[in-house]
Amino acid sequence: MKPLTEYRDYRRCMQDFYDERKKTCSFTWREFARLAGFTSPTYLKLVCEGKSSLSELGIERVASAMNLGGFESAYFRHLVRYNQAKDDETKKNAFASMKDIAEANKIRVVDGDAFTYFESWKNPVLRELVAMMPGATPEAVAEMCWQPVTADDVRKSLDFMVSVGILQRKSQNVYVQTEKALVGNSDVMPLVLRSMHREMAGFAQKSIDEFDPQERDISGVTMGIDRDAYEQIVRELDSCRRKIVAIANMSKEPCQVYRLNLQMFPLSKNTQQKKEG
Repeated sequence: MKPLTEYRDYRRCMQDFYDERKKTCSFTWREFARLAGFTSPTYLKLVCEGKSSLSELGIERVASAMNLGGFESAYFRHLVRYNQAKDDETKKNAFASMKDIAEANKIRVVDGDAFTYFESWKNPVLRELVAMMPGATPEAVAEMCWQPVTADDVRKSLDFMVSVGILQRKSQNVYVQTEKALVGNSDVMPLVLRSMHREMAGFAQKSIDEFDPQERDISGVTMGIDRDAYEQIVRELDSCRRKIVAIANMSKEPCQVYRLNLQMFPLSKNTQQKKEG
């Protein structure tokens, strides 16, 4: 069984525990349930199959049956909450707790770096900004951000990005970007990226009133389309985004950080589905 902090699915963790015990002795689901204090001999099997879930009391019982003590018990508790969360905010908070527990015990949680980087707008913005301001103090960098940020926030962000290798410190207050990219698995990244998209969408809304039209571009179109047209438009948007990134990369002397949001979303229900129903 791999280390607990490498799991993103508590059901997989429980299944691995069961499989490992079964290899060395005549361990059964009935025995597993008994150790956890459940009367139903198949309850934990149903949990592992995704047909049932663990209550708060059940979490503690299973952790005890799996001999999880100390930080592992706390990590398992938040892992269950992460998997069983009904909304993004609860899920995000649970993963953040998992990451904090792992880091407090000198363990690097899988996907933790990517989660931290995309958790706030500050990291991507500051990564671009410090490259434009060699030698600038954290106070000076903070003053260049339109959104509120403190010098201490800047220091913490830069220290983090240096530690994970996406920035390199050349000398005091002089940083260069590296080619390294932070990659996370399919479970964590959509969660934290949705959070960042919400944050950036809020900034876009405020920009309508906060910036002169010459400093920002807000436009849109309302249209009726079918699924084929939708998929073609999405491909065009993706192609456009890649071209824009290429143009940005050709900037000889970048002097300002911009955010481009590409947004396309439904404003009505599907009339064809209604007819079919």
